[in-house]
Amino acid sequence: MRSGRERLCGKWLTERRRRRFFAVSPSKQAAVGFRVHSGWAAAVAVSIEKGAPVVLARQRVHLVDTFTYEFRQPYHTAEKMLQGQAREFIARMRDEARRLANRAIGELTSRTEEQGVKLTRCGLLLASGRPLPALEKILASHSLIHTADGEHFREAIVHASERCGLAMKCVKEKELLEHAAGALRVKPKELVRRVTELGRPLGAPWSQDEKFATIAAWLAMASKPPRLSKPGELVL
Repeated sequence: MRSGRERLCGKWLTERRRRRFFAVSPSKQAAVGFRVHSGWAAAVAVSIEKGAPVVLARQRVHLVDTFTYEFRQPYHTAEKMLQGQAREFIARMRDEARRLANRAIGELTSRTEEQGVKLTRCGLLLASGRPLPALEKILASHSLIHTADGEHFREAIVHASERCGLAMKCVKEKELLEHAAGALRVKPKELVRRVTELGRPLGAPWSQDEKFATIAAWLAMASKPPRLSKPGELVL
């Protein structure tokens, strides 16, 4: 019986052999944008051709194995537990979300490479960006519990992107259109119109989730990536 490491290496070698069939141009790069919700995220991968985004892949990524309120709102669930149980539950949900995010980025990487494009960047939409205190203080505040639930799944995307070697570009969602308009030199209304038109031939789903994820990816392609001060911590 093979060890876990042998199974992992075997899987990596199989994937590497499979990818040899696709010619990936080092000059053709792509970014994936994420708009995160409770337990899932909308993801859109784009490349840039003649100054405009081209959608290479899109998917709705589940960040929990069991898609129920108990797991999609982990801090709300932990609020009802003893402190030790809560800490253990949050840690387990964190590891699960990271694993699923890593798998999703791996799948998107394969899909872009099949089109001859290398996935190199990630754009992520943030909420308020409010720093969170220790777990016991979070669980004592209903507003912090809401914030922590959202940050829980965003952290999984950051962690997976780092593991996959993607350069991160994070922007607060409420500032997305203004920030992107300045960076891309497109007025906000025109930016929304172009992204809306981009999704018409693709069909549903192409809601605000996919549109904002696309803009986040487009912005990531146009931006100088921030540095990571230490694993999982972004310097914006």
